[in-house]
Amino acid sequence: MSHTSIKSNIPSDKPTKPRIIWLNVSMFTITTAVAVIGAPIYAWFYDYSAAHWVALILCLGYCGMSITAGYHRLWSHKAYQTNTFIRIIYALGGAFAVQNSALHWSSDHRVHHRFVDSNDKDPYSAKMGFWYSHIGWMLREYQAHRYSDYSNVKDLQRDPIVMWQHKHYLLLVLLTNLGIPTILGLIFGDVLGMLLMVGFVRLVLSHHSTFFINSLAHLWGTQPYTDENTAKDNPILAFFTFGEGYHNYHHYFQNDYRNGLNWWQFDPTKWWIVLLSWLGLAKGLKSTDKIKIEQAKANMVLKSTSVKLIQKGASAEKLEKLKAEFDLYMTELNQLVTLKRDWLLAKKDELVAQVEIDKYKALYHSAEQEVKALKESWVALNKSMIRLQPNSA
Repeated sequence: MSHTSIKSNIPSDKPTKPRIIWLNVSMFTITTAVAVIGAPIYAWFYDYSAAHWVALILCLGYCGMSITAGYHRLWSHKAYQTNTFIRIIYALGGAFAVQNSALHWSSDHRVHHRFVDSNDKDPYSAKMGFWYSHIGWMLREYQAHRYSDYSNVKDLQRDPIVMWQHKHYLLLVLLTNLGIPTILGLIFGDVLGMLLMVGFVRLVLSHHSTFFINSLAHLWGTQPYTDENTAKDNPILAFFTFGEGYHNYHHYFQNDYRNGLNWWQFDPTKWWIVLLSWLGLAKGLKSTDKIKIEQAKANMVLKSTSVKLIQKGASAEKLEKLKAEFDLYMTELNQLVTLKRDWLLAKKDELVAQVEIDKYKALYHSAEQEVKALKESWVALNKSMIRLQPNSA
């Protein structure tokens, strides 16, 4: 007994792991098991009709868009505004997706953006590895001290829809996750089949498509706008995450209602927000000035080309030439910002004559053409220098 007592008083250097959150572990385990094992077994004996698959796709889209257009771009980043009806639709869809209340989700997400990649503060830091950022951070009490701290979402606490959903979150989760599949099952004559497909399979797919944004979107892809954090642009992930795969752009221009900047980039959340705007159901869509976007892209191109030139043994003169061309391009871009500001201010000033406004407009468009020519020169210079051979430095 004395030996045991002495041994127990010896301090251990082994860190104590945070407490397991058994509710989350149980939920992920059970839903995954039913979706992966139960749903195929049911298909083997009874099969699924087209109605099952259509319902699965529609409900998966409803959950995904409620998270991306609602939780993420509307509430977390205030990228646009919409009415009470659409916010209620998002709130119900968020409960259906079972990813915590909009208040809690948005609080976590704002912390993530503020402290991205900080292992001590970022709730799902990618620098902790794929497993942790994907799902591991929800399985243990890693940051329990923040669970009830909503000081960074005081604006959302003034939104009655957000607070209504937060207060009744568990009830809404049960009503949507049991009610929607059951109603569909009664309509199409197969309650159990709908519970499996629309209940369990949909929930697992919905969870992991969202979780990919925290994990793979910080590990796999390109960084055309910034390398100050791990966020990546990845068009493949965009397809599975309702447009959220353009994550490098989002982390640099987080209040933009778009993630896929170009019209052809797959971003159904962006298209949905635009549709709402056309219908008069959304307003205040925030977008980043194209000049700022060009500045960010040019800076990343400078970094990339400089690294490649150094690796190829380029001379200091070559690097200086590249930097000089970059500085000239940035100077003109900054001048364009100034001219655009002056033009917009003149348009707002009722005392400024139209002839003066036209002068500002002409100066801006003239500078715009100069910047376009400089951009072409900048791009061509980078391409030619990247082709530089070691013995030509």
